Formats: sequence, structure tokens, C-alpha cells
Amino acid sequence: MAFALSQIHAGYGRVPVLHGVDLAVDPGQMVALIGPNGAGKSTVLRAATGMVRPTRGTVRLDEVDLTASSIEDIARAGIAHVPEGRRLFPGLTVRDNLRLGGLRARVHGRSASSRREAFGPNSELDQVLTLFPRLAERLNQLAGSLSGGEQQMCAIGRAMMSRPRYLLVDELSLGLAPSLVDELLARLVQVAAAGTGILLVEQDAGAALEVCGYAYVLENGSITLHGPAAEVMENPAVRSAYLGTI
Repeated sequence: MAFALSQIHAGYGRVPVLHGVDLAVDPGQMVALIGPNGAGKSTVLRAATGMVRPTRGTVRLDEVDLTASSIEDIARAGIAHVPEGRRLFPGLTVRDNLRLGGLRARVHGRSASSRREAFGPNSELDQVLTLFPRLAERLNQLAGSLSGGEQQMCAIGRAMMSRPRYLLVDELSLGLAPSLVDELLARLVQVAAAGTGILLVEQDAGAALEVCGYAYVLENGSITLHGPAAEVMENPAVRSAYLGTI
């Protein structure tokens, strides 16, 4: 059972971006999606979550076809998206931003009992604050006043408030110091170890390939290479184009 995209074609208006993308994430698996700017990586996530409607192909979760489903139904199925740029509400507190993630899950119909069965008895907020203790110190602080790293923690935490089965993260490292990126990646490893599948779109290919078990390379809207992350990392073309080595 997996979250899978099969032969996805998508774009914006009459401008095609994706050309037959195949990609899958298993429960508890960390998968990297790397590629140059403009390759269509963010569009893959948008097509996966209903923000962009595929013109061809299918989006499936455990054999359930989600291709024509609404954003709300895809979220209800257990797919959470951490968008590029974090998209927090800067004038609301950290607590309120996190609560919006939990509220979204309730509005979308995911029962509290089913979430407890999957993740234990602690509240969603407790789980997030355990994952990101720094947010516990910032709960009453406006999200717009947080550092970049703390904002990214809040964005991931907000998504985790819905206790998703799959977490799609877009450009985790954008604008962050390497030490913060390492810290955030370590937290995502914890999330995956607890059973949540993660699709990580990341410009820092080296960092993504270090922590993910499988990887896809997207170029000009098509998957040009995929396989175990360790093997992708050793590919000469990948080393030259994305890792700065030969």
C-alpha cells in the first residue's frame, strides 16, 4: 500500500509542466524529489494534493483513486502539504497557527478517535511540541516574529496537527542555515520512523539524499532517474549537476 502518482500530466492553463510523472511513497518511507529550479517539483506536490488538477494520469492512496478529489477530500484521506515559503498566518500566534492544522483535520472529518488509535493517547499539540520543543517556548508569540527556522518548525507542526499518513514537504531548507536544516531533517526522520510516509522536495540534493531511502530526479517535468538514494547519489550525472562533485 502506498501513495502513488502514475503518469501524471499537469500544468497551468495551456502551459504543460509535468509529462508522465510516476512516483510512489510507502508508509514510513522518506523519498526525495530533486531537480533544478523550474523542473516542476512544486507542481508535483500541487498535483498530488489537488491544488493543480492533472490533465492525465492518476493519484492513488491504497488503491483509492484521488485524482478527481477536492483538496479537502485529499486532506481527509491523510495527505498533508507543507508548502514552499511556509505560508503561516503572521498575525496569529504560534498556538493559533498550530490549532488551525488540527481544526482542518476535524472539519475534514478525521475523527479524534481514529487519530488516537494510530498515534496514541496524547493530544496533537503535545505530539508537535514533543517533536519541536522550541515551539513550546513560542506558543504565545506571533508567527511572523519567529526566526526562519522556527517558522519552518511551525509550518511542519501545523501539518502534523492533522496526524497525516503522508507528509509532503516543499523546499525545507529554503533560506535556512545548514545547522537548522540538519535539525529539521532529523525531526522528519523521527516522523517517518513513527510510520508517516514523507515526500521531500528539496533544492539541497545532498542533504535530501543523505536522509531519504529512495529518490527521484525530475528534469523538464519528467522523471529522468530514480532508485535507492545511495545509488542516485553515486550517479555521475547527479554528482556533477546537484552535488558539485564528479
